[in-house]
Amino acid sequence: MSPVELMRSRRAPLRLVIFDCDGVIVDSEPVANRITAAACTALGWTMTAEEADRNFLGMTLSDMVPVIEARVGYRLPAEWQTSLTMALVAALAAEATPIPGAIDALHATSTLGLPWRIASNSSHEEMRAKFARIGIADLVAGRVHSHRDVARGKPAPDLFLAAAAAEGVAPTECVVIEDSQPGVRAAIAAGMDCLGHAPHSDGAALRALGAAPFHAMSELAGLFAVAQNAAP
Repeated sequence: MSPVELMRSRRAPLRLVIFDCDGVIVDSEPVANRITAAACTALGWTMTAEEADRNFLGMTLSDMVPVIEARVGYRLPAEWQTSLTMALVAALAAEATPIPGAIDALHATSTLGLPWRIASNSSHEEMRAKFARIGIADLVAGRVHSHRDVARGKPAPDLFLAAAAAEGVAPTECVVIEDSQPGVRAAIAAGMDCLGHAPHSDGAALRALGAAPFHAMSELAGLFAVAQNAAP
């Protein structure tokens, strides 16, 4: 199903847009992959940034730990997650950039009269650094949900359900914007429609999980308008 077809065939009016952060709002993944690859290499799992992307895209740090431990063959030090988080925050505060068209998409969503929120497997510390770096800290204030706020991060539905509950809307009244497979799984598990941001591919992997792929953030305002015009 194409994004336009998905928006036309919605089961309920569109009342909330939930954006992922990394790869959707902030182009932070190249920075995070570099830092994560270096940390894994130091543990004995030699890794490039590209391999970090393939292994960990969309995962929480907590979910990464057992994967890494299984590969290196020993338990990680208790302070490893904290140390990596601090390294990520420092790098992202200096290097994060916005995804092209993302900030305009947030403003366009508001112009259409649609509430929006951000739900991410990143920590609040990481997101504060990213949003401050790209100049939208005030814009996103009060709209941000981290995996640390719920029992389970993506691919569980908890984060998206929490965002919907905070806005007082039903899951069927939401659309999720995601770029990772765990994120798409979480959206579908939450009973929400999902648009899959795939700027560098045909989005087949996201489509296979139930998302409708699109290729540029500038497309979103038009897609949301389609949903509004098709509302029963």
